[in-house]
Amino acid sequence: MLYPDDSFHRVTDIGAGYLREKGIAYLALDVDNTLAISEHPAPADGVEDWLRSLAENGIQAMILSNNRPERVKPFAKRLGLPYVANGMKPLGRGFERCRRLFGCQKSEMALVGDQLLTDIWGARWYGVRAIL
Repeated sequence: MLYPDDSFHRVTDIGAGYLREKGIAYLALDVDNTLAISEHPAPADGVEDWLRSLAENGIQAMILSNNRPERVKPFAKRLGLPYVANGMKPLGRGFERCRRLFGCQKSEMALVGDQLLTDIWGARWYGVRAIL
């Protein structure tokens, strides 16, 4: 349960082609140490371009974070993404909220995160692809 389905050095290394190959059209994304340096207000270099590329290739993204709304909302707004804050990962509540907002099946969704005990375990337990 603590092993990711796949791992990448940087989030921006995850290409649309790879996601399509795996049948993924919906990505739930962690914030701290995934899209940005922990507690930093701006996304890491290349993240905005990466998200545009995913959208151009028909892949929808949303933020799923255990962090408080005061941290997540302005970050999500800057990226133009919907979000779920207080996600309570590894519990399934936040994953389910994302899936319902996406309107997708679990098989079409993946979570990208940096923490084995919250992100990866939660995604595996919930039944979506887990990308570290």
